[in-house]
Amino acid sequence: MPKLLKAIAAASAITLAGLTQAHAAWPERAVQWVVPYPAGGGSDVIARVVASTIEKTLGQTVIVENKPGAGTIIGASFIQNAKPDGYVFGTADSGTLAFNPWLYSKLQYDPVKFTYIGGLARFPLMLAVNEASPFKTLEEFIAAARKDPGKLTASSAGSGSPHHLALEMFKQRAGVDIAHVPYKGAAPAIQDLLGGQVSASFVDSAAGLANIKAGKLRVLAVATPERLALLPNVPTMAEAGVNNFNAYAWQGLVGPAGIPGDVVEKLNADLQAALKSPEVDGKIKGMGVEPMPMSAADFKAYADQQREEWGSVIKAAGIKLD
Repeated sequence: MPKLLKAIAAASAITLAGLTQAHAAWPERAVQWVVPYPAGGGSDVIARVVASTIEKTLGQTVIVENKPGAGTIIGASFIQNAKPDGYVFGTADSGTLAFNPWLYSKLQYDPVKFTYIGGLARFPLMLAVNEASPFKTLEEFIAAARKDPGKLTASSAGSGSPHHLALEMFKQRAGVDIAHVPYKGAAPAIQDLLGGQVSASFVDSAAGLANIKAGKLRVLAVATPERLALLPNVPTMAEAGVNNFNAYAWQGLVGPAGIPGDVVEKLNADLQAALKSPEVDGKIKGMGVEPMPMSAADFKAYADQQREEWGSVIKAAGIKLD
């Protein structure tokens, strides 16, 4: 019996050594980074900026492939169904991991069953009006909304988008009724805000930055815990009287369940190093976006917490997209 146990132990050691050697050689070929949005958008740009840096440390090409559609469901499903060998991973955002499980009765993927790799970036959200708006402060805006419930309107990048759900959270936290006007994307939502077709909009920092800098949009408050360096004179929601309200459009990197731990550690280390590098940090912040480097465990915990928080908002608002 002892001889048998020794033989099993020796065989196990050889197998583990072989696996370790195989993982240590990762990647031996190009890897694929799936982005669940069209080329040219903020998520795509961030992926390509980071990919061009981490491929230097990985020693292999990182191919960014766009698989847009169905509120990130197409891209997320592709990632989750891929072989868990570390050669396919991709961007998953607040919609993928926190909103969709509540917005849809059935999903083609399970947010719990990804391998969480690390945080990428977050887009601060803020309530804005156009330059001709009579509202100079958030207090004035809330007072008008309470005086005539349902009269004020707010555009968003689409039903179920971070901008829409930020509006729903605002309505719940501030105790106001504002009519939601969904658009197909952030650009047309902002365009009609600029044109005065809607009263206000929650905009993300990347999509709204140019018009904010040009003075065409006035930000009444930012939905962040602290004031933004970009807008040091603009109060936070808490400072303006709306408590317990923080909202970002955030994203991170995930892969299919079962990616070997050492591969995740390597990819996370290279990802965090890239996000903290002056070049990548500068490019992302130049878009009005905040880098969000996180360990794999921290990113999973953050996504889990966000899923519960936004689930409460979505259920209270009674939103379903199917």
